[in-house]
Amino acid sequence: MKDVAVICRELGCGAAMKTPSGILYKPEVKQDPIIQEVNCSGTEDTLLQCEHSEDVFDCSFDEAAGALCEKNVRLADGLGRCKGRVEVKHQMQWGTVCHAGWSLSAANVVCQQLGCGRAILTQRCCNKTTQGQGTIWLSQVSCSGQEVSLQDCLSGHWGKNNCTHDEDTWVECEDPFDLRLVGGDIRCSGRLEVLHKGIWGSVCDDGWGEKENQVVCKQLGCGEALSPSVKARRSFGHGVGRIWLDDVHCSGKEQSLDKCQHRFWGYHNCNHKEDVAVICSGKSCIWSS
Repeated sequence: MKDVAVICRELGCGAAMKTPSGILYKPEVKQDPIIQEVNCSGTEDTLLQCEHSEDVFDCSFDEAAGALCEKNVRLADGLGRCKGRVEVKHQMQWGTVCHAGWSLSAANVVCQQLGCGRAILTQRCCNKTTQGQGTIWLSQVSCSGQEVSLQDCLSGHWGKNNCTHDEDTWVECEDPFDLRLVGGDIRCSGRLEVLHKGIWGSVCDDGWGEKENQVVCKQLGCGEALSPSVKARRSFGHGVGRIWLDDVHCSGKEQSLDKCQHRFWGYHNCNHKEDVAVICSGKSCIWSS
């Protein structure tokens, strides 16, 4: 189910429900499996970040995997899908979540489940125009922040609470995080750029090292990080415009660069001569038939 949870989140399709056989969906073109032995922790942003084997030697089309997802949490009445009033679906009906017992850890679970970035705000939903209606499904929700979905967190009984809609929960997440390598001949090498607020910007190399390179290559599905020479790094050119990140520090275990420690977005003491460049081995984890 953890593998399916990652797929559902990557596709923006809600929570994992079942792991049916893939042949039930009768694809128009019969295609042999291209990866096997997928093993996800459930917190990855994409399936490509999970452990897997590219050497498919004993897996046939009849063993193709399937996934069944269902949207059972959403952020309503906000600007975009990553901001709004928290609502959950239970017994085929959408209802709100009481802010009593709510925390930033719970907000992060919602943001991750929806495929958004980190939670940046959670509060009571006091504005009359943003209050919910109908059933208040949950209260006293307690999450560690490691859960795959909000339904995995502890909570009071469904529909049993003393809350009013003045206590509906509002959450705002960062926009979905993305990165790319530009200026190179292939997608697995180049100057690093990250997407924030719909704008691509560079990353300063202050404190940047091998572990940070590893996280970037892993996130892109580009194999192992290599150690480029100064000449190689300069060949990708300097960026223009925003410098989004500085003082990035990773343990090397993160599945995505935005999970590493860094300064606030846009705060730096750099110029574009210090833009980060990354070269990966290029053993891409993206396949086609």
